[in-house]
Amino acid sequence: MTKKQLAIATLIEAYGQHAAAWLTDEADPGSPTDIEYFKTIAQICERGKFDFYFIADTPACRTGDIETWARSPMYMNQLEPITLLTALAGATSKIGLAATASTSFYEPYNLARLFASLDHISGGRAGWNVVTSANDFAARNFGADRLPPHAKRYAKAKEFYEVVTALWDTWEDDAFIYDKEKQLNFDPAKMHLVDHEGEFFRVNGALNIARPPQGYPVILEAGGSEAGKEFAAQTAEAVFGVATNIDEAIAFYADQKSRMPKYGRNPDHLKVMAGATIVVGESAEEAKARFDKWQALIHPDVGLLRIKQDIETDLSDLPLDEPVPVDRIPAESNYHRSYFDEVAGMIRRGLTLREICQQYTRAKVTLFGSPEEIADLMQEWLDREACDGFMITFPVIPSTLTDFVEKVVPILQQRGIFREEYTGSTLREHLGLPRPENRHVMAQKAAVNG
Repeated sequence: MTKKQLAIATLIEAYGQHAAAWLTDEADPGSPTDIEYFKTIAQICERGKFDFYFIADTPACRTGDIETWARSPMYMNQLEPITLLTALAGATSKIGLAATASTSFYEPYNLARLFASLDHISGGRAGWNVVTSANDFAARNFGADRLPPHAKRYAKAKEFYEVVTALWDTWEDDAFIYDKEKQLNFDPAKMHLVDHEGEFFRVNGALNIARPPQGYPVILEAGGSEAGKEFAAQTAEAVFGVATNIDEAIAFYADQKSRMPKYGRNPDHLKVMAGATIVVGESAEEAKARFDKWQALIHPDVGLLRIKQDIETDLSDLPLDEPVPVDRIPAESNYHRSYFDEVAGMIRRGLTLREICQQYTRAKVTLFGSPEEIADLMQEWLDREACDGFMITFPVIPSTLTDFVEKVVPILQQRGIFREEYTGSTLREHLGLPRPENRHVMAQKAAVNG
């Protein structure tokens, strides 16, 4: 019997995901805009046979609390992700290349064209993380004071997805025939106009690029809200888990998969990727000690600001070493529901504000251990159906990434739960996902079969 295989991806930021990564000795000040640096990082990931390299993004610069953001420059100096991934496509040959793009601020046509282009340039390795955005900095860049309500953003995202996938189906797979004798570059009968008029978008036209090699780039999503989980059940092919321990992860996994059959979807066609920060050491204690040194570098103002943005209220007037009053939790969230719930849960458990600042991980479990211990934990999560794989955030790179690739990946390979070589060339093949058939071809077949 073939063992179930782990999927492994990583979310990359220039210095690493830790709030103080830029303060470590290995951080090069020029990294955020150095394409050669990112090529090296992507090649390390490909050497580790990762399924995909992922870039999170927001179309905004933080414009409030500037003195504090200056101490932890999240999204403050970041290359546009599709442009970056296109450059990385030429420096790699197998690893998937995925990025966030917001349904709140793109137009469907532009996004469909960008990701179709990336899929062609990379030979079928593109992935789109569908998000609705979660901060008002972005809203103000696009003429609004704040984001629309959560439910309305998801309604818009659903329509956006429908338009984008319709545009990717503009052309049948064999539409471009290049027949020089007949002087036909493409078969006109195999081009299909998109004529859409909905609540949010009006599109009448056709995509001016051949159907992507994967049919559609792989659809990624995250979201712990009911709306987010339901949207993922309808459309996602990989979803980022939001649990902070294995029991929560098991419950999330079962819940997310159970929602799919009512949409006519096979639960195996969605990969649940548990969010995890991983630090490898000689032992769990030594790895934790490394992490604690980085934690000690976080300025108190940064910790408070990270809490403020996700609990959606300012707690900086409270004493650091006393529990946060439960009545300071807002009645509801409009941004990241899973992050909001994590902070609210810590408040309800009676943690002090300082403890919350030090322990808050934005809905990710943190794994410390020797290479064998890390492999054991990852295998346990896979075996107990807490996940199909991991979306790993490495706190400081390249060191923690290299440690994982060189020390943990070989153990996973020896155990037969992770690939030794890529067997396919597309991201869909890496993840074991079917290639979607063109909707117009499907309709034609259905008509023929009665």
